[in-house]
Amino acid sequence: MTTDFATLGAPEPLAAALAARGYDTPTPVQEAVQREDARGRDLMVSARTGSGKTVAFGLAIAADLLPLHKPGKPLALVVAPTRELAHQVARELYWLLAGARVTACVGGADVGTELRALKGGVHVVVGTPGRLCDHLERGSLQLGSVKTLVLDEADEMLDLGFRDELEEILKAAPEDRRTLMFSATIPHAIEQLARKYTREPLRIAANPPAQAHADIEIKAHLVAPREREHAVVNTLRFHDAPAAIVFCATREGVNHLTQSLIERGFPAVPLSGELSQAERTRALHALRDGRARVLVATDVAARGLDLPDVSLIVQADPPQNADVLQHRSGRTGRAGRKGVSVLLVPPGARRAVENMLRKAGVPASFTPPPDSDVIRVRDRDKLVREIDQLVRDPSEDDLALARLLLRERDAELLAAALVKLRREALPAPEDLPFTRELSAKKPASRKPPAATRDASVWFRVNIGRSRNADPRWLLPILCRRGAVDRRQIGRIEILSDETRFEVSRAAAPHFRRAVAKPDRKDPNIRITQLDA
Repeated sequence: MTTDFATLGAPEPLAAALAARGYDTPTPVQEAVQREDARGRDLMVSARTGSGKTVAFGLAIAADLLPLHKPGKPLALVVAPTRELAHQVARELYWLLAGARVTACVGGADVGTELRALKGGVHVVVGTPGRLCDHLERGSLQLGSVKTLVLDEADEMLDLGFRDELEEILKAAPEDRRTLMFSATIPHAIEQLARKYTREPLRIAANPPAQAHADIEIKAHLVAPREREHAVVNTLRFHDAPAAIVFCATREGVNHLTQSLIERGFPAVPLSGELSQAERTRALHALRDGRARVLVATDVAARGLDLPDVSLIVQADPPQNADVLQHRSGRTGRAGRKGVSVLLVPPGARRAVENMLRKAGVPASFTPPPDSDVIRVRDRDKLVREIDQLVRDPSEDDLALARLLLRERDAELLAAALVKLRREALPAPEDLPFTRELSAKKPASRKPPAATRDASVWFRVNIGRSRNADPRWLLPILCRRGAVDRRQIGRIEILSDETRFEVSRAAAPHFRRAVAKPDRKDPNIRITQLDA
């Protein structure tokens, strides 16, 4: 039996707004928040992104807003981890709560515009933790009338270090408010926050672990570190997604990979924390309107994004843990659509990724990435289908030009020219010889990483405390310059004018040769082996 929103008790204006947008059947999380035992209570909801949770908490707070009165101090506050998510939530609540005045307060936006909006009166405020705290300190945001407070993506806000800001906001809101926590996962830190700031919250698991990736096919490919970039190219070419996201560990990796993909003919845009709000907005618009087909992003920059047309995720750098794996993969397979998430895994990270997949309830099977021969066969079949469509119902002008060409050229040569024209529009697939060798080898035995044992070689880099050296940004540079995985790097000791670090003995010869080559990106960074 199909249940609709009106039957579940949604107010008539909301049911009408949902129907106008094509929302016929509630998702599990939308149905759960409208149950009789959930009404009026504090809630702690585990629901992955793409499950319809914005509409869910919109339904939950509607009782405190309807019927709408003259806007004044906010009646509802929604806190989100990123500017992009806050804007998305504000847009969705605007059409759902038809007639409500919804204002977004986010870092990077014009504070004057926000001040005028708050002074003019609002019903709902949606904002990021830092900017909301700024308005609290200014006195421009007063929470004395707030009846419902929503923490959206609460786990991500804690991951981003916003605990102090969240506590400041929670303390400023009335004690008798209703608190709704929505989170993809419920780690210990979220439970601690809930115990302190909620009143006997009802736990709702809207995405049981077995269903967390029901609409997402997760694949893992073992890839030689030096061929990672080529494997990204082949993965994008093989799946041919209308929109894809490629995840990198660092913003340097994002910039480098974006430029490499553009040079190869992919319409790609970067998204990292260093970009301005205007640059981030332009990148997202390019992906949404089809001018770009690939978004290359860091985890922090891509948190909270809702891009329904993304059908492929490529994890160029393996995720740090199972939660990051779930977050990345959750950027596809949204709202019931199917998606594919591909992990490109260097040999040294294989066991860690297997453990992550096992924790996420995903079978851990590794297959070779698509090679150039497979992609060329797919290209051939696709070209046959495309050209078959082109020859159907030609216009009279096209036929006249065709007859003119046939007077001077052989039909077979003309067909070959058409094939060439279509084929040259596609980025060339890459050969993966070193990755092919990996598939013939047995998995490594369970041993600690080589760089943590005694068998290691010490190197130095000419950056130290005097130049603000930090392992967090040095490590990716060392791995890139030496063409190794971070597991081959051991201890890192930062001195005044240089930094010394260990490289596993097995990787040291390759590392030494790689770092000796000139580097256009960081020409002033010199890496040499320490004398014994």
